[in-house]
This record gives sequence, C-alpha cells and structure tokens, in this order.
Amino acid sequence: MRARVRAGDRAAFADLYDQNARAVYSHALRLTGNWSEAEEVMSETFLGAWRTRESLEPEGGSLTPWLLGIATHKAHNANRGLRRRLAFLARTPQPRSVADFADETAGRIDDARRLASVHDALRQLSRPDREVIALCVGAGLDYQQAAEALGIPVGTVRSRLSRARARLARYSAGPASGRRVEPCERRGEKEGEAAIAALYLQEETR
Repeated sequence: MRARVRAGDRAAFADLYDQNARAVYSHALRLTGNWSEAEEVMSETFLGAWRTRESLEPEGGSLTPWLLGIATHKAHNANRGLRRRLAFLARTPQPRSVADFADETAGRIDDARRLASVHDALRQLSRPDREVIALCVGAGLDYQQAAEALGIPVGTVRSRLSRARARLARYSAGPASGRRVEPCERRGEKEGEAAIAALYLQEETR
C-alpha cells in the first residue's frame, strides 16, 4: 500500500480512503468539536495526503498515523479559523433564534451539548496534550504511532499523555477527587475515567 500510494496509484489511494476515512473524521471531530469542521478537515487531510504522497518513507507500517498527523495539523488550522470567525461574529448583532421542536433536531442539540461538555474539559488542556489524548485514546494509536503522527519522540508522547490524563481526571471528577492517575502502558487506554470515556461519544450521530 505504501509503495502504491507513493507512486500515485489512484486505486490504492481509494482503498486508503475507504480504510481510514472514518478514523480521520472521528479524530478531526475530537479536535474541533464541530461536525461540519470535522468534515472539512477530513477532506483537507486526504487532499493534503495525495499532494504530499511522494514524501512518504518507502519503508514502514500502517499509513493511519501519517493521515492522523496531517489531520491534526489541519484541525489546528481549522480551530484558528473558527476563533477568527467567532471574534467577527461577536462584533455583529445576533439574529433572532427560531425554535425548532422536531425530535431529530432536539436529539442533534443534545448530542452537540454532550460533545461540547467534552470539549469544555479538553480546552483546559494545552494543544499538544489535546492532540496526544485524541491520538492515543480517541484514535487508539500506540505510543510509537502517535510519535510518528506528531513527529515527536516516544518519550514525549508518554509524558504528555500521562499529564493530560491526570488533568482530565481532575477536571471531570472535580477538586475534591485528588486522585492520582497512573499512565497506562497499553495503547494509551484507561477505563473508568469519565472524561476519557466521553471521548467515545457517538460522533457519527447526525
């Protein structure tokens, strides 16, 4: 697959898309907290991957870390653009809200609120910590794959993940918890933490 993608084989790239589109979209949603932004990031990720395919190392394993690394960068740019748009909208009069009582709309609002609550906690982390959480916990990459995606040492991934987990546990449990969260050695996963489990919301619910 790697050799075929590097060579510009469109059929191989279509297979790559089929195998990874859902993972890229979910990763983008965890980083942006917005369905439409995540779709845009996914599109930009595969477009960027096609344009830079020749930069792929000829030897290596799964291409998922490569794609998620591109998606991480695209999501960061999308978030910057969103902040600029929100700043602009804050300076303009708000339109009148129109109530919609359809069941599907109410469900969509509830999903958005739950996703927003996750991002309220995630936004309290630094961007590097958010990215490691999204890759290791959300996307299920191991330390080596996350390091490959971000272009950083494995030790840095471990330290960021441990720090991010501990902070998320404090944010989700409240100041009275005070419990210490130990780093997990298995694919960056840890069961039982409310904030971590929340990352597995059904993002695809539309």
